[in-house]
Amino acid sequence: MTTTSPHTGASHLADELSFQPDNWSRAAELAPQFNDALPATGERAAVIGCGTSLYMARAFAALREAQGHGLTDAWPASDHRLDRGYDRVVAITRSGTTTEILAALDAYTGSARITVITSTAGTPILDLGEPILVPEFDEKSVVQTRFATSVLALLRSHLGDDLSTPIRQAREVLAESEESLAVARGAEQITFVGMGWAAALADESALKLRESTQSWAEAYWATEYRHGPISISAPGRAVWALGELVPNFARDIALTGADLIHHDIDPMAELVRVQRLCVLRAADRGLDPDKPRNLERSVILDS
Repeated sequence: MTTTSPHTGASHLADELSFQPDNWSRAAELAPQFNDALPATGERAAVIGCGTSLYMARAFAALREAQGHGLTDAWPASDHRLDRGYDRVVAITRSGTTTEILAALDAYTGSARITVITSTAGTPILDLGEPILVPEFDEKSVVQTRFATSVLALLRSHLGDDLSTPIRQAREVLAESEESLAVARGAEQITFVGMGWAAALADESALKLRESTQSWAEAYWATEYRHGPISISAPGRAVWALGELVPNFARDIALTGADLIHHDIDPMAELVRVQRLCVLRAADRGLDPDKPRNLERSVILDS
């Protein structure tokens, strides 16, 4: 399919994040052909990943359980619990070469069917399970955007979610002016919060800002925010909520003097807004968002 980028910029990150609505549509088209490789309703499932892929695993796990499809755990590949009698193990890795992912699957001796999701052909991960190879979602930027969200879109489609609303909302976010991000762009510090699967995307939002802009960004469950993290909120700082607000949350933020940022849209679409902020704040700080400090495309550890 032919796609066009409405926000072509000077970085790969700017281009790649702008393709996400088209990528999510494509993910919804692809999902049916991978139904047999993904957890069926009633199966006990584990999903593993590292970094951004772990947050997508957590989001999927929360959604799958909330919708009644079956027990679903999400584990960091470096600290997994795959010996718990799962029927299906799903591994998410853009590069297909991440050491912890490969080690976890190499060491697994259980009977669960294994599925691997990657965008990179010819990588070792493809020999360790039933492959879901999606090269059209690959990226040149070290910072992940469309691969992660498109995999989540595919997994959501597998669960039966209608993606038409988040796709429309993401397009609207991409069409907004830079001025709409002025508060977040100027904030000294940002705390992201969410509940359920949105909590995982809050973690991903904070990670994106840290990676691409070296910003002071934190993330918590919204209900945990008032158990300590609220101490960091103050005038000139912001609290950014993904998903529905918990009761009295806006009131409590107002008392701190911090700005509350909240849009009543799908958390996956709201993540696109955060990614746009990453491009702007990186430019403000003279940073290359495609090459974060101390990071490479894949974490490959010495044996």
